[in-house]
Amino acid sequence: RTTAALFSLVSSVELLSCKHGSGGFRCGNDCCREHDVETPHGRIHCTMKGVPKGDRPVILTFHDIGLNHKTCWDTLFNHEDMSEIMQHFAVCHVDAPGQHEGANTFSTGYEYPSMDQLSETLPLVLKHFGLKSVIGMGIGAGAYILTRFALDYPNMVEGLVLININPCAEGWMDWAAHKISGWTHAMPDMIISHLFGKEEIHHNHDLIGTYRHHILNDMNQFNLHLFVKSYESRRDLEIERPVPGSNVRTLKCPSLLVVGDSSPAVEAVVECNTKLDPTKATLLKVKRTVPLCPPPGKLTEAFKYFIQGMGYMPSASMTRLVRSRTASGSSATSFDGNHGSMDGTGNSNVDPAVPKSTEVSC
Repeated sequence: RTTAALFSLVSSVELLSCKHGSGGFRCGNDCCREHDVETPHGRIHCTMKGVPKGDRPVILTFHDIGLNHKTCWDTLFNHEDMSEIMQHFAVCHVDAPGQHEGANTFSTGYEYPSMDQLSETLPLVLKHFGLKSVIGMGIGAGAYILTRFALDYPNMVEGLVLININPCAEGWMDWAAHKISGWTHAMPDMIISHLFGKEEIHHNHDLIGTYRHHILNDMNQFNLHLFVKSYESRRDLEIERPVPGSNVRTLKCPSLLVVGDSSPAVEAVVECNTKLDPTKATLLKVKRTVPLCPPPGKLTEAFKYFIQGMGYMPSASMTRLVRSRTASGSSATSFDGNHGSMDGTGNSNVDPAVPKSTEVSC
């Protein structure tokens, strides 16, 4: 399947025709509900797919800049291998303010929420849906927001899947270098350089052209500009690797960090991994990426292992993932060749004194 076809799949999938129902827009078969959640930092557009199951966490996603929940996640969540997970978990897709399809343009002078403020909206999203906890899944800006949320509200987050996360305050764009008129023409190039590596930009012109067209024609340009500025102005997460006897700020939940080896975020993801508890963090490197995230079949199986390590889906079937353990200077643990590589506490069975990383051939 070509990359152009993959994006065509993402772009062509539409939400089911919804009718008004209590609590938001509700599909006739209750498979999805669209809600606008009011918060002190603006209205948050959410799409709940499936029905939350008792005290089991819901998978909560947050997209990257230049995208919304559909263009970011539909390829993954519509993949056949994801159906087994969807039988066990409901999914709540969160769109940053003004980024969802058909969003109205913010008025001039509107103060867009900061990354910290966006993370502060998530407890209200959980309250709106009556949720106690979530398993977060984010890419880029979304990964940063979910990490901030987990740091501030650890009891609400059972696990995190963080794709292309950058925990540092340094922006990926230098606005001073782009002092030109007509910022709408420069912004797509900035976003493309954030989403894709140099190899993809230089050699996959069809793919880059498709995303450039999406950014220019499908996204609300004014709203997108505000979201981009918010991400560029983010603070350092100020996380540190815990050592015995210390009380440092770090993630308390199991975390799966994912990055492609050609991604512009490789160094940032590896750096983030060195600041996490090695008994709770797993670094998953993939040799090749399709648009934005690893091939759905590979990521889905890695996600199943991750969920099993948290004590859910003990009998999930896994057949696709090809794993190789390689010694690494990073502090990542790894998925072992055996299904039992992650135990029920979320800890890895590999020796934490011998850091490992996982590379997956796609």
